[in-house]
Amino acid sequence: MKSQEPDVDLDDLDRAIAQALMVDGRAAFSRIAEVLGVSDQTVIRRYRRLRTAGVLRVLGLPVGHRVGLYESWLRIQCTPDAAVAVADALARRPDIAWVTLVAGGTEIHCITRARTKQDRDALLLQKLPGTRRVTGISAFSILRMYIGGPRRWGGVDVLTAGQLAALERPAPAGQGGRIELDEAELAMLGVLATDGRAGYAELGRAAGLSESTARRRLDQLRDAGAVYFDLEVDPALFGFRTQALLLATVAPADLAAVGAALNTHPEVPFAAAITGAANLVAVVICRDNDALYEYLTERIGALPEVRRVELITVIRTVKRAGMLVDGSRLVDPPGAGRPEV
Repeated sequence: MKSQEPDVDLDDLDRAIAQALMVDGRAAFSRIAEVLGVSDQTVIRRYRRLRTAGVLRVLGLPVGHRVGLYESWLRIQCTPDAAVAVADALARRPDIAWVTLVAGGTEIHCITRARTKQDRDALLLQKLPGTRRVTGISAFSILRMYIGGPRRWGGVDVLTAGQLAALERPAPAGQGGRIELDEAELAMLGVLATDGRAGYAELGRAAGLSESTARRRLDQLRDAGAVYFDLEVDPALFGFRTQALLLATVAPADLAAVGAALNTHPEVPFAAAITGAANLVAVVICRDNDALYEYLTERIGALPEVRRVELITVIRTVKRAGMLVDGSRLVDPPGAGRPEV
């Protein structure tokens, strides 16, 4: 198993650029440079260096419930000699968004993002049960996401409030029902899934559209709340070296209140209501085990609506969103750029 300790160091400007991209992954480099008070070329040079080194990557991703994806949280138990191989195989599937190894290396947690119910059921009912040395599978539908997706992680605080406001995009106007993506939009998302800063000319070539049409179509998807841009980066580069999964049991009437409370916790980059006895799942990122203990006892412990908690330490991240993790580097998955959501 490869170490996930970062082999690069970020200085204050690197971290500021990274946080700026968390706010708006497609913000013009000239705009970022203006807000940070440096030259355009400095921002471009820093970004290219970090991206080439596999330190960070901007990804353009669909908002699952807006485009009709079937999203589930999977908890998979394996024999000790099989978990790494199973996790690696899952990470190479385009319909799997996140893969982590936990619980002494015998348990895998991941998120499925299937385009059809049939695709989801084929994975859950045929592929995984037929995999050697998989000893147990639990699948939970994601009912409501409280943090994550378009709502960025609030744990990084390099930029000032004024700088954040200068970079912030208006909230999407569209929050309605399902949006049907056509083949051109799927092709653009296939490119954005591994390079969220791909140029409009490249997006147009992939989709068979003119550059101006590709720009307009992408702007429409963003304004409709169907696509968002995320920055994938190892939290350890910001000093956060302990990650855990939190599974909580909350009374149904209190779920929304607990979700809103977690949305104020900078330690939580993802939280969602799910089906099952433990009906809320969250990812927790802390600087060390002491900070994790304090978060559990002081922040979670202060929520009387939380009736039961299971805290599971993450020992290895195999996939972040659409990117494989090799040590601490982000690398393209097989078939990158295919027109798949």
